[in-house]
Amino acid sequence: MKLNRRSFLTGVSALSALAFADAPFGSPRAFAANPVRVTLWEIATGGDRALIQQTLQRFNQSHPDINASVEFFENDPYKTKLRVAMGAGQPPDVFLNWGGGILQSYVQNGKVVALPGSVNTARFIASVMPAVTFNGKVYGVPSNGMQPVLFYYNKPIFQRYGLSPPKTWSELLSAVRTLRDKGVVPISLAGLGNWPGLMYEEYLVNRIGGDAPFQAVLDGKAGAWSHPAFLEANKKIVELVDLRAFPSDFDALNYNTGQSTQLLYTGKAAMQLMGSWDYAAILSDAPDFITKGELGWFPFPMVEGGAGDPKNVAGNPCNFYSISARSPNQPQAETFLAEGVLNDFEIDGFLKLGEVPPVKDIRSKLTGLEHADWLTTIYDLASNAPSFSLSWDQALPPRVAQAMLTNLGLVFLKQLTPEQFATKMNALHV
Repeated sequence: MKLNRRSFLTGVSALSALAFADAPFGSPRAFAANPVRVTLWEIATGGDRALIQQTLQRFNQSHPDINASVEFFENDPYKTKLRVAMGAGQPPDVFLNWGGGILQSYVQNGKVVALPGSVNTARFIASVMPAVTFNGKVYGVPSNGMQPVLFYYNKPIFQRYGLSPPKTWSELLSAVRTLRDKGVVPISLAGLGNWPGLMYEEYLVNRIGGDAPFQAVLDGKAGAWSHPAFLEANKKIVELVDLRAFPSDFDALNYNTGQSTQLLYTGKAAMQLMGSWDYAAILSDAPDFITKGELGWFPFPMVEGGAGDPKNVAGNPCNFYSISARSPNQPQAETFLAEGVLNDFEIDGFLKLGEVPPVKDIRSKLTGLEHADWLTTIYDLASNAPSFSLSWDQALPPRVAQAMLTNLGLVFLKQLTPEQFATKMNALHV
């Protein structure tokens, strides 16, 4: 199963298509005479979808006064349908979202309710919760696994040339020079869709300037894109390009068809910066690369002199469930979020799918599982992160996000300078 851009946005693992595909949905349920119906809108596919259906089945069996049901949509049409439903005052009781700016806009317009204390949001890893926390109130609960971005590397290549995983930006540049001198592509990059390049921007800006520079963009502050952290980050991107860190045809490589990842596991490239979903893609397309211990990984390096915490993480914290203010069944929806979402059954199900939910104190569950090293890496990255930044093209309004991706692609092609990038982005209003 190939992962595509939709999988990136929804958090669907390539393992998901297999693990729960034929799972039974449990025994028949004894309904109460008039159970209150709670509707959920979702976008999950494959094994994630089957797991959610099982979870609802079990919840309904243990709550005969509630009939929780789910309707599934494709990712892109879902965004439009939700926006229209919210505008028309006809949303579902519970809806999936990505947190961040779009959810905040719904909150500001009175379309989402804050969660009561009966929904224990303190059980979730702290770094993912800012995406659904506004003015001290929480408006959603995590609904699936976390997807931080990190570097993957080809261990045999590193061993051949005496390299260690870089811990600093200078060490990364040194490794790039060594690999290029040896005729190996240092870093694979699929530049066709521009979003893989955004990961460099997200990490570099944060490593250099911390959370504040991009927060200023989200806050709509004039000239925010001219912050020194953006300028320095884009200069470092140009530095990588000048060092020929990427394939000569990187702008034509398509991640959705597996082109960039293939370079990594076939030994044609030494590294790739990508989200945690790529592990499942490699496991699907080149399982021997993992089972033989040839795949390694490391967090994005620190930038010397930078103000950002090197433990900060970028990517997709997870998806969330929130309750519509127009729901006539808010108490029942709250019960569903409190008892039916990421309970022990669903946590174990996601772990079986190779996904790590952002729930505190589940590390001990990971140690005995297949791919435990990988699962604990993902869990620790998120657990130890002071902040977990949502992918910028999800955090920003669509018009601004697309302009950012287009302009950043031109920076990678050296058709736009860092200063010109800032000027163009400042001309837009978040």
